[in-house]
Amino acid sequence: MKKALPPKLIIQSGKFIWTTMWHLMMSRLAPRSPSGEYIRPESQFRRFIGTDPYPPAAGRYRLYVGLGCPWAHRTLVTRALKGLEDAIPITVVSPSPIEGGWIFQQPEEGCRTLAELYAKAQPGYAGRSTVPVLWDTETQAIVNNESSEIIVMLNSEFNEFARNPTLDLYPAELQETIDQWNARIYPAVNNGVYRCGFAQTQAAYEKACYELFSTLDEIEAALETHRYLCGDRVTLADVRLFTTLFRFDIVYYGLFKCNRRRIQDYKNLGAYLRDIYQLPRVSETCNLEAIKQEYYGNLFPLNPGGIIPVGPDMAGLMEPHGRGEGDRPKFRIPE
Repeated sequence: MKKALPPKLIIQSGKFIWTTMWHLMMSRLAPRSPSGEYIRPESQFRRFIGTDPYPPAAGRYRLYVGLGCPWAHRTLVTRALKGLEDAIPITVVSPSPIEGGWIFQQPEEGCRTLAELYAKAQPGYAGRSTVPVLWDTETQAIVNNESSEIIVMLNSEFNEFARNPTLDLYPAELQETIDQWNARIYPAVNNGVYRCGFAQTQAAYEKACYELFSTLDEIEAALETHRYLCGDRVTLADVRLFTTLFRFDIVYYGLFKCNRRRIQDYKNLGAYLRDIYQLPRVSETCNLEAIKQEYYGNLFPLNPGGIIPVGPDMAGLMEPHGRGEGDRPKFRIPE
């Protein structure tokens, strides 16, 4: 009878194999700097509605989104607040851990995967095939795949087709303040949670984690005297922050090791999250189960067992937020 391998050797061998494979998978999932910091590649398609050959039009453009993706979620929230659901249809794609990319439930534009759509728009394309995508059905082209630019276009370029055209989420008098908040929040919070979760060294993780919670503390202090980031009205800065905050306690706190504090533990940030969630039609863009599936079920290097948590209970998001008179915004969003 053969003797079993000693436990120490089993552990050492398993750790070596897993660590080697983990670094290999992470190199494809999350490009890194020499110090192990996650580096997010730039979006490649940066054209704009309102410039030739992309005039504003209802029904001509389509949004491709993943329900778990915070960047795509920004476009869904802006589309909902502006009332553009009839003017700009959406197609939901799902991540496939086997194929390593987004796939269509049914073939669309002659494509089975989002990567094929990218190749259709630009033959030979070898970059990342990400969501969101603003697609022009007439020219069969990707107009833009940068969420921060798509939401600016949704805010301003489709007002003649919007149910809520007077709502301006990027008003001229606040643009400088909005841009300043975005410049602070994007690297430390929106991308900061990924810099924590995708860090490949302890030092890189700790640096990202410190910057994340330092910035959350800064936002918490600002919200003590302001209902929203830029005053008493919702702006695109709030939209961009909201989609990260909504996922924080669900995913980033545990899976991405952002566990110094939950958003619900912050007096102002927790109430602020509830405030935006309760705006008309915003909650309809929030799909808890899709978020858990896409993070826990598909990020194999971070959750190799694939076990998806049963919680949390999101009923608390409908509790009164106390952020304004009558707990309602000062502007009217059509129901």
